Amino acid sequence: MIGVLLVALGGAFGACARFWLSGVIARRMGETFPWGTLVVNVSGAAMIGLLAAGVLHVEGVAEGWRETWLLLVVGGLGSYTTVSSFSLQTLALWRAGDSARAAGNVLGSLGLCLAAALAGHRAGLLLFGA
Repeated sequence: MIGVLLVALGGAFGACARFWLSGVIARRMGETFPWGTLVVNVSGAAMIGLLAAGVLHVEGVAEGWRETWLLLVVGGLGSYTTVSSFSLQTLALWRAGDSARAAGNVLGSLGLCLAAALAGHRAGLLLFGA
């Protein structure tokens, strides 16, 4: 039961953080391209890479870190990052006839998120000495 509560608490925080940050970015950059969602997903990918380097091993989450993983990664980052918004915004670009931006969103999101996860993981290895 504690696991469900930790995921819920992390999820509430992550969802609010996504809502706030994507709104800030959208107001500053405009809404012709889903910059807010891109920034959220890339920063979330970097954070999960960082945390994974510290507590995730071949056999799973390191001993003593299960609750922290549930709170920060499953709940927090799980609700902070958003493939559903990314998908809907990409579809909206495509349906509006802006296939170049739709393709740019797909390629940019995938490439930047993977690069951010890798960079976060490498930083985590240095930070945690893993």
